[in-house]
Amino acid sequence: MLSVALKNNRTIPRGAHRLAIGAFFFIQGLCFASWASRIPSIQQELGMSEAALGSVLLALPAGLMLSLPISGWLVAKVGSQRVVIIAAILYTLSLLSLGLVESIFQLVVCLFVFGLIGNVMNISVNTQAVGVEALYKKSIMASFHGLWSLAGFTGAAVGTFMIGSDIGLFQHYIYISLFVLITALLSFRFTLGEDANKKKDAPLFAKPDKALLILGIIAFCSMLCEGAMFDWSGVYFRKVVQADPAWVGAGFTAFMSTMAAGRFIADWFTSRYGLKLVLQLSGVLISIGLGVAIALPALHTAIIGFLLVGVGVSSVVPLVYSAAGKSKVLSPGVALAAVSTIGFLGFLIGPPLIGIVAGFSNLQVSFSIIALMGLLIVALAGKVVPSKS
Repeated sequence: MLSVALKNNRTIPRGAHRLAIGAFFFIQGLCFASWASRIPSIQQELGMSEAALGSVLLALPAGLMLSLPISGWLVAKVGSQRVVIIAAILYTLSLLSLGLVESIFQLVVCLFVFGLIGNVMNISVNTQAVGVEALYKKSIMASFHGLWSLAGFTGAAVGTFMIGSDIGLFQHYIYISLFVLITALLSFRFTLGEDANKKKDAPLFAKPDKALLILGIIAFCSMLCEGAMFDWSGVYFRKVVQADPAWVGAGFTAFMSTMAAGRFIADWFTSRYGLKLVLQLSGVLISIGLGVAIALPALHTAIIGFLLVGVGVSSVVPLVYSAAGKSKVLSPGVALAAVSTIGFLGFLIGPPLIGIVAGFSNLQVSFSIIALMGLLIVALAGKVVPSKS
């Protein structure tokens, strides 16, 4: 099947390629959201405090960061098509392993593997997306990330339903895994057999110039916020908002819904109003949304705050990736890898930072720190990008 898919790349319509790659973005997001939606359940089952949970969550981004150079090398040597299907299968198996953990040590190991494999899939599927963009000769990256976010919304909603219906963690993950595996196998034959701008001797590491460095910091701020919302929104609604069990996942669902919607209109909005303005507005919305959730931690106002945060976060990473891909100093692939490395540090720092600060104070103080990241995005947006893209 693999060899057939590789040979038939040129006979497949570009629309089929786009749907297939979109499907892989969707199943990746679904796996991650399925894990994130059940964090409160796992915390409760293992009896972890906020500080302990924050330390344990460090394992996922640690695996993710370790895989960055490995992923780039693997995609360059083997090709993103082979990597993406293997990673999809392994990512599903690693999700299932999380449903079987019985100790904190097992959770740390499984999270590390989950993060490592997840980023291998992330790099390979984004490489596929770059190739599809080349076929269309216009920016469509945000729409792919929109499908990832739509999957996150779907996964959060399913997780909320599973919790409300008292369905066990492993049984929940069995349902998700079956859907993911079937979708991946059906979509694989329509993936791209050859990567765009492929270079056999691509370097493992690259030093970004000033412009790429600032883009990386902007991505860092956004992904720090994303990581915090993914891992701590449910805990925030349970501990601070004191929502009923059936509503614990409402904040995450609200965040993911507007994040998904924002990414589907990001390309159009940016072409009309310019990259600088969109990034600055995004930073403002992040800060305002978190401010509302912190100052008014009732159910309805917290949901409104999380909705605003989702809108703010939605456009930042796809637009930063798009800008990095236009670098005149490094090739698109190398530039994206450099910016991704800096940006993903946000995932490394954000979730444990929330838990550690909350251990010394409370979750509202922790979320105040995340709100400052939105203001930093506003300050940096005008440094390296023009007012019109």
